Amino acid sequence: MIRILANDGIAAAGKELLEKAGFIVDTENIPQEQLPEALKNYDAITVRSATKVRQSLIDACPNIKLIGRGGVGMDNIDVDYARSKGVAVVNTPAASSPSVAELVFAHLFNGIRFLYDANRKMPVEGNTNFNGLKKAYAKGVELKGKKIGIIGFGRIGRETAKIALGLGMEVLAYDLFDVPQELELNLFNNITVKVPVTKVDIDQLLRDSDFISLHIPFIEKPVLGAEEFAKMKKGVGIVNCSRGGTIDEEALLSALDSGTVAFAGLDVFDNEPTPAIAVLSHPKISLTPHIGAATNEAQERIGIELSNLIIDFFKK
Repeated sequence: MIRILANDGIAAAGKELLEKAGFIVDTENIPQEQLPEALKNYDAITVRSATKVRQSLIDACPNIKLIGRGGVGMDNIDVDYARSKGVAVVNTPAASSPSVAELVFAHLFNGIRFLYDANRKMPVEGNTNFNGLKKAYAKGVELKGKKIGIIGFGRIGRETAKIALGLGMEVLAYDLFDVPQELELNLFNNITVKVPVTKVDIDQLLRDSDFISLHIPFIEKPVLGAEEFAKMKKGVGIVNCSRGGTIDEEALLSALDSGTVAFAGLDVFDNEPTPAIAVLSHPKISLTPHIGAATNEAQERIGIELSNLIIDFFKK
């Protein structure tokens, strides 16, 4: 009997699929330091972003045949090492894309209408400085007709672009790989329309974008640092729902203070789960605690996709 530890949980629909296929699924969270001993009783482990599966854990549990990541990024797993040891590593890159893209626009709408600041000040000043706050937030802008630069045009980047196009924005897309010339938007009643996308190099994206959204994996060097901020138009809005470390946070704070960046929306941070206080307390940053995929719909899709990958692997 195949035993699976879903250490960061799994949607009920996914657990049901696995159990119907004859697997035993445990969802009790085991602390990181106890995993080397506990995992000796399992054939596979699934994680989200909390549990780390590093080389030492892989070495301690040679019985583990598969590591499943419920989500996109796998920087919490030593993927190459695991595969070199014959351990399969799978993830669910498509399942959470719509949810992450919608969160990008939650941050964008938050930013262009100053909700990040209004939600802080209205509870303490709303009954004494109502007109003052009204004046402070009187210069909002619309997204329609603006240019959004999307760095990384994979599944999530394309879902973000579709929402932008539906709002009447122009999409400037940058990726190391191919960028399609157009995207198909699926509207209500099965109506579909094709809308063009503009492929640009990174310098043009930085120079021309009114808003910039990142959709790239973690790499050793931040993609946006002081040099990149210096190339942007004044008043740009920045959203990062990809991975911490892709933006130089100190450079971002400086750009916010100088007015180069009008606002930032951050769902991911350096040093998670203990982000820098300077970032968390900055008055021009909209904040969420890494919840891009945290919708009921996304978690159900992730659970089902991950379960099918596990079943396919062990039933070969």
